[in-house]
Amino acid sequence: MTQRPPSRGEHLRTALTLAASGVPAMPLRAGKVPFGNCRRCADNACGGRPNMKTPGPCACPGPCHAWAAATTDPDVIRSGPWRRAWLSASAVAYHPGGAGLTIVDLDNADAIAWARENLPATQTVPTTRGEHWRYRGTMQSANAVQPGVDIKSAMSYARWLGPGSGTMTELPDAVRALTVKEPTAVRPAPLAVPALAGGGECRHRTPAYLERGISMAEQRITEARSAVHATVYRTFLAVLSTHGRCGCLTDAHVARLFTAAQAKGETARHCADAWTNARTRLGL
Repeated sequence: MTQRPPSRGEHLRTALTLAASGVPAMPLRAGKVPFGNCRRCADNACGGRPNMKTPGPCACPGPCHAWAAATTDPDVIRSGPWRRAWLSASAVAYHPGGAGLTIVDLDNADAIAWARENLPATQTVPTTRGEHWRYRGTMQSANAVQPGVDIKSAMSYARWLGPGSGTMTELPDAVRALTVKEPTAVRPAPLAVPALAGGGECRHRTPAYLERGISMAEQRITEARSAVHATVYRTFLAVLSTHGRCGCLTDAHVARLFTAAQAKGETARHCADAWTNARTRLGL
């Protein structure tokens, strides 16, 4: 027997249920795409919440600005502008990053087979062509990290296809690593290693000293709640001011900092620029 598609009222009820559990919900129109911006917000003329940048101060009452429109406010979801959107909605979507989640979107059987071999098991949700694997934790979103594999988390949306099956597990490093560019694409130029006066040993080479400094820098970036660009730059500047003149930093240390920044939504280019600017300011 053919399954009856959900009604518009069911979409609204689903969105309210998601919102009540802390999952920001939004309607999708035909084609599984977000509703376009209203005339007032067309081309981001309102100055807020562009599709792929940090949400701004726009207070449009309708479901504008794609993923940035997703909300847990039931009054917004039931409001007049949103209710009109639900009347023509074809599906319910949610903002995984806003719910503290990451979705590995597996688009076909080959992608599913790859995930089963390379990623830890977690909660899975069947899709039209493949599966969504849900992990607890957020990271930057990215498309085509592997053939048929997309990452949906911060600044992205995913269709709500049900609660899924299995136990959701913590976001593993294996998934985070999928969005990290090849080392040659993200590493800055090697740091010069000046000779030490008197041939003494550099104190920074003490493993505990250096490891503590890098771990604190990673934590500072990871815990940033706003002004991520500025936080990344200041952190890079602090690391370089302490370790940049003695040659202690290795490619592995720099890659850790870049990975932490990219997990907060920074691009590889932004990381490289911030690193270069910090070195220039310090005369390195």
